[in-house]
Amino acid sequence: MSVKESLHSILSTLPQGVKLVAVSKFHPAERLMEAYEAGQRIFGESRPQEMTAKAAELPKDIEWHMIGHLQTNKVKYIAPYVAMISSVDSARLIDEIERQAARHNRVIDILLEVHVADEESKSGWEINELRQYLTTDAFKALTHIRVRGLMTIATNTDDQAVIRRDFSLIRDIFEQLKPQFNECFDTLSIGMSDDYPIALEYGSTMVRIGTAIFGAREY
Repeated sequence: MSVKESLHSILSTLPQGVKLVAVSKFHPAERLMEAYEAGQRIFGESRPQEMTAKAAELPKDIEWHMIGHLQTNKVKYIAPYVAMISSVDSARLIDEIERQAARHNRVIDILLEVHVADEESKSGWEINELRQYLTTDAFKALTHIRVRGLMTIATNTDDQAVIRRDFSLIRDIFEQLKPQFNECFDTLSIGMSDDYPIALEYGSTMVRIGTAIFGAREY
């Protein structure tokens, strides 16, 4: 299937209101343009330099999402234009996003990445650590960051029971934290190419899909 056909096939399976982030990391700009011309506007990248290069080359109405682990010293490269940083996993990173957003007189949308998977290698807040941070004065003083919701990556397994456990847990955490925020806290970013149909059952409002749209990555 072409990129256009794959994209439209996936979109046809998404309920109204669920956003599709086309994960375009490691794919050339020409492939992104195929998706753009088919109507896609949200693209997800994991490396700041790659995203910045593509942003300079591609149409300006693209909404760029940083979905990979972000080092604090790389925030400055994407702060002028990034629409959302989906992988915010520490207070230190939040402080730097706040600082860089202020420099550019912007408010940057973020998702808090929560660790629920079995793998220790996965990034994200431990839930008790996050609950504690949300009570701090430092968090309450933020003026250039808007917390839009949560993100997680489920355990990498073929066992659907484990994946369902992960998605059920993050949905429960999302509902528990929601009262601490305003109506902007509306995004639960769960589900990728292999598991997004399950994620939709657990209330996903944003899926991150790359391989099923663009094919295998070109490293």
